[in-house]
Amino acid sequence: MYDFAAELADCALAVETALDRHLDPERLSGPGPAAERVVAAMRHGSLNGGKRLRPLLVRQAANVFGVPSSRALIAGLAVEAVHCYSLIHDDLPAMDDDDTRRGRPTVHRAYDEATAILAGDGLLTHAFALLAGEQCHPDPTVRIALVTELAAGSGVGGMVGGQMRDIEGEAGGFSRAEIEVMQAMKTGALIRASVRIGALLGNADARALSALTAYAEAAGRAFQLADDILDVTATSETLGKTAGKDAESGKQTLVGELGLEGARAELDQIVNSAVMALRTFGPRADGLRATARYFANRSH
Repeated sequence: MYDFAAELADCALAVETALDRHLDPERLSGPGPAAERVVAAMRHGSLNGGKRLRPLLVRQAANVFGVPSSRALIAGLAVEAVHCYSLIHDDLPAMDDDDTRRGRPTVHRAYDEATAILAGDGLLTHAFALLAGEQCHPDPTVRIALVTELAAGSGVGGMVGGQMRDIEGEAGGFSRAEIEVMQAMKTGALIRASVRIGALLGNADARALSALTAYAEAAGRAFQLADDILDVTATSETLGKTAGKDAESGKQTLVGELGLEGARAELDQIVNSAVMALRTFGPRADGLRATARYFANRSH
């Protein structure tokens, strides 16, 4: 019997332990010695918190093809490093201007804005070093494919471009379709990349990769819609960050477009689409199914 809570906890512990080991001044040095203050800020922004859902997706997608969790860990760390960099930069005064993250001061509050920018840059850069190393995968062709996938998911056609659209949307006037495109890029693209990276680790064929991509795109929509609902319904203490920021800053969301009940109904349909995309994989995809449902039902 599959136990989602046990896998979530096991993955989070594995990621935390490995990140702690990798984010070390000595390991990050070369050609010069790593600046210890920026490494400390990188650690502040990535350790001691987070559900590690994106590495979980890498692991679960790889497991569909029989890849052991240990062999998916380095690629999962790379995705998590990109995610943590994005949070550090999103929290900056020029972006979302948040003082807390995961119940602690954001990096620019704990250190300063310049150090926070550099900490994010450091995590982003290290992500690609992780994917390029032989420890990630012995086949250089696969490693190149992983690098390409993460670059697409995190770049201007993915997460970075989605964040730009989000900022533009604060002026108002986005249609529902434009909101969906923005969210598919801002949040969905890295979730999509996580699942596809796991599939690439498992040498998925074109048909399997297509099905997993459909799952990932639906799961990404579910995650963002649930996040928008929580921003309206949860407290800052529950979220570990400031609640109600979307409405306050004029961000365009589907909750604003559909209303709370309409958004919840839409969320149910999206999760069903995600689960249906996995129908050909049988019990091997039970983890991915559970994660999609978790995205919709989480409380923080």
